[in-house]
Amino acid sequence: MHTDEQLLRFEYERKFSESKIISDFYPLLVFEKDSPLQHVIHQIKYLKKFLLAVELGKMLGNSLLKNKSEWKVDIILPVPLHSLKKAERGFNQSFYIAKGINKVTNLPVSQAILKRKRYTESQTQKNLIERAENMSEAFLVKRPDKVAGKNVLLIDDVITTGATIRECGKILQECEAVNIYAASIALAE
Repeated sequence: MHTDEQLLRFEYERKFSESKIISDFYPLLVFEKDSPLQHVIHQIKYLKKFLLAVELGKMLGNSLLKNKSEWKVDIILPVPLHSLKKAERGFNQSFYIAKGINKVTNLPVSQAILKRKRYTESQTQKNLIERAENMSEAFLVKRPDKVAGKNVLLIDDVITTGATIRECGKILQECEAVNIYAASIALAE
């Protein structure tokens, strides 16, 4: 299901407005359990179908150009995986989504700026508070000079509570990023 403006406003208010960290966000689709989208995301994450992630990233990139051109993004940062999880999975799906966005927008993508410094448990079975606690202080900015004064676009595959995005945004804000936007393939309500 595609997202509509009313749902986006509601979800922004619910997930991001109070923290005043994320300036705006945009999901390509709404995630529904047992939907074809869930199966596609599982194929990307667990069956190493990273080319699917690139294709979905291209779709997201085109949609961002059409719907969020006012963002004026300087750099795209995929939400990083911890090195252990990346070794286990073999790749970071958010990086391949970002690469797809890059193919249609030509915006630079960097995996060298944002780093996950703490291994975090899977968020799938956690409630809102547990998710926020799980993500607390999990990230660091390795190159603050690359985000200071910039508009940054954070990319994740699925945004659920927004805890991961908020935590990444918090440290980017501390490094003087001007605006921090977030986009994903899916929004889980």
